[in-house]
This record gives sequence, C-alpha cells and structure tokens, in this order.
Amino acid sequence: MSANIFSTFESVLLDDPGRSVALLDDGRDISRQQLLDWSAQIAQLFHLSGLEPGDRVTVQIDKSIEGVALYLACLRAGLVYHPLNTAYQPAELRYFIDNAEPAAVVFSGPYEENLQSIAEDAGISLCWRLDGDGSGSLMQQAGKQSLDFDTVARAPDDLAALLYSSGTTGRPKGIMLSHGNMAASAHALHKAWAFSRDDVLLHMLPVFHVHGLFVAIHCVLMSGARMIFLPKFTPELALNYLPQSTVMMGVPTYYSRLLDSAFNQSHCANMRLFISGSAPLLMETFQAFEQRTGMRILERYGMTETNMNSSNPLNDERRAGTVGPALPGTEIRVVDAKGVAVAAGEVGAIQVRGANVFSGYWRLPAKTAEDFTADGFFNTGDQGTLSADGYLSIVGRAKDMVISGGLNVYPKEIELLIDEQPGVVESAVIGVPHPDFGEAVVAVIVGEADMDQLQALLKRELANFKQPKKLIAVDSLPRNTMGKVQKAALRQRYADLFKR
Repeated sequence: MSANIFSTFESVLLDDPGRSVALLDDGRDISRQQLLDWSAQIAQLFHLSGLEPGDRVTVQIDKSIEGVALYLACLRAGLVYHPLNTAYQPAELRYFIDNAEPAAVVFSGPYEENLQSIAEDAGISLCWRLDGDGSGSLMQQAGKQSLDFDTVARAPDDLAALLYSSGTTGRPKGIMLSHGNMAASAHALHKAWAFSRDDVLLHMLPVFHVHGLFVAIHCVLMSGARMIFLPKFTPELALNYLPQSTVMMGVPTYYSRLLDSAFNQSHCANMRLFISGSAPLLMETFQAFEQRTGMRILERYGMTETNMNSSNPLNDERRAGTVGPALPGTEIRVVDAKGVAVAAGEVGAIQVRGANVFSGYWRLPAKTAEDFTADGFFNTGDQGTLSADGYLSIVGRAKDMVISGGLNVYPKEIELLIDEQPGVVESAVIGVPHPDFGEAVVAVIVGEADMDQLQALLKRELANFKQPKKLIAVDSLPRNTMGKVQKAALRQRYADLFKR
C-alpha cells in the first residue's frame, strides 16, 4: 500500500466533496472537489511535461489557494516540493537552484524576472507562473488537462519536500522531509489538538515554511475542517474573521499585535484554541492574553527538521514559558556535553527522536552524521530543561540563531557578507529583544565601513527578514580568553536597544 500522504488527505476530501474547504478574502468559497480537481490537473500537466517522481519543483509564489493545489499536485505526482521565501534575493535564489537542482520552477509575477533568469542559466526549461489571484500560465495550462490522475505510490522514506535552513557556517542546508515524516506529525497534531470537521482555522501564516504549510494546512486536510485562508496577517483582518473561526495559529508577533489593537473577549465567542509557534512566546504576552480573553495560548515546539516535537496539552495545564510535553510518537531528552541525561530542571542540550524527524541534510552526509547520535536522536541545537512531569522549556539556542517575526535568521550568513565589504575588519550579528518581532537582527561592526552603503548592500543581497534593524560601529568585539567573540555579552549590552 502506498505511503503517499496525499492519499490520506484525498480520502478525507472525498468523504464530502461538495463541502467547503477554504473561504477566501475575495469571497470565493472553495470546495473539496475543486481542490482535488486542481491538484489532479496540475499533476497531469507535470507528468505530461516529463517530470518524474523524485524531481524537485522549486516554488516562489505569493500565497493563494491555487498554491495549495500546486503543493498537493506535487505530492500526488511523487515530486519533491521545494518552497522558497518570497523575500529571497537573487544571490540567495541562485544558491538554492544550484543546490536543489530542480526540474521545474513556479513563480509569481514579482519574482519572475529573477527566478526565471536563474532557472534559464541552470538549464531549466520548465517554468510556470502562478500569481496570488490564481492567474498565470500554470492554471491556464492545467485547466486543459484531465481530471483523472492516479496518485503515484510512495514509500514512507521517499522525499515529499525539501526545505532550506541556513547553518552556523552560513551555507544553507537542504532538509529532506519524507512522506512518513509528515504523516507522523500530521496524525499526532490532529489528535493532540482534537481537530474535527466542525473546526474553522483562521489561516494568516505564510506557506513557504513548516508552520503555515504543513502544521496548519495538514490539520485541516486530516480532519475535514475548513479554513479562512487570508493572504497575510493584520490585526484588522484578524478582528474581522475571528468571530467566524474556532482555531487560530500564529507566531508570537501576531498575538502581541492583537493585544495592541481593539481585540477583546467578544472576538473569541466561537474560539476554542489559540496556538503559537515558530518563536518563543514571551511570558508577558501569555499573561496579557489570558487577562484580556480568559483563554490561554497553547505554545508548541517544532523545527523544520522535525515538524512538531512537543505541545502544551489541549485539556490539561498549559504552562507559561514551556512548550509542553513530547507529542505521542516523539521522544525528547535533555543531555549534558557527554550525552548523559541531566536531572529534572537542569539545563542541557535538547535531543529528539521519532518518525517525525527528518532523514538528513540534502547531499551532506557528514553534516547529517554529526547532528545525529548513535542511538538515533537528533541534536536540535537548542538548550532547555525538562520538568519532573515532562514539560519542556527552551532557555537558549546553542547555535546563536535569531528568530525574528517567527522566521529563522542565521548570523554567520550575514557576517560572511558584511566581512567581505570595504572597511570592515570583522562583525558579529546578534538577536536582541524587540517588542514586535520578538527578536531583531543587529550587526555590530569593527572598522571604518560606510554604514549607509553597507545597509544598502544588505538590502539588495538579503531577504528583508534577515536585514539588520541596526548597524552599530564599535572599536572591538568582546572576547573570552580563547579569543572567541562573546555574543552573550553583546546581547546583554544591547538588550534594551528597542525597548519601548
């Protein structure tokens, strides 16, 4: 029997094909059958164009329900879905294309010039356009195809998606997610959060990473729920659609912005669950939200490499400052430098194991081996504590990663770019508290660089979420006795930089 995760979604959608699956902000109400038909036609187009199971399809598109159909089409055709952040700039895009070696590329209008040029240089002839309103060559050509398409059989270990996450070396790593990985996580979350066909998910997340694409949409498709599918988050949109919803998923920034708006208990009359992830939820946000609404936000913990690992419980205690116990099927342990489990409440390195955990990094066997233990646990790079009753708390990140607005930023990638510029002796990129984004990227620079020119260059070369909110010139960087830059000291020094 095929382990293609699409088969699970299809069986749910076919249970009541005329029922709505997504309400859009333009007033369209998309049925389950319509989503299935689109995905069949796109899969047929890909098949007739010569794409074969295992081929990568690189996608940089604006959010749309047709984009969801594109994702499902890749699954049912046995292709590997490779989504890219819409903020990526040409230098970043070129690396992803060269490394992933896709057989096809799909883009929206704003990204067409950059991505098509890079694709042509790489010898990729299959390029389609899909705009945020659903128009473009992809849907035009797919609309001429048959509605009949037999889902391609896949094994649990066959790749379903390839997502990239930069590393401490500055070189982005391809994270290989299989059909089995995604099915394990989808089943666990469907059960843990009790999604049902009566739920309406308020979907305002981007769909180029795990949170919006896999966590949110998979919960809807697994349960037969509906979603209100909006292009982005704004407090105004949230206030308008919350009364029609039962569940909301967001990053901490969404909740802090809601609290700064006219949001109150009346907006939550039909809500049963607010979920937060992708970045740490501040204790004060958790408490202020409960005081305003009488409801506790459910915080969970996941990574691109692992999908979801833990979650505060749906019905039992949701503890502020924790990400809850391990989800069923996932094991979590906290260990010391020698790999020995620490006592309850002691800080150590977080390791996870389970069917949700990825198989490894794309074409990086040495890095894969380095990040897994002999007994199969993945070293997350996060530091944390486990309570005696199993609640996990994240206390830091060993790899100095910054999470700004729910998006991961890896300092080394930015430092390598800054250090190449005229007048720069060296740099250190850190994350500091920010009232809106959770953390803001800050670059501390030694040398006599022209800061205006440097800021302009960073704007051209880096996605906007990676760009430092502030460049700070200093005479020297703090170092320990071994000569290593003390980023913790820098974070402490500039902790109040964005304080209100």
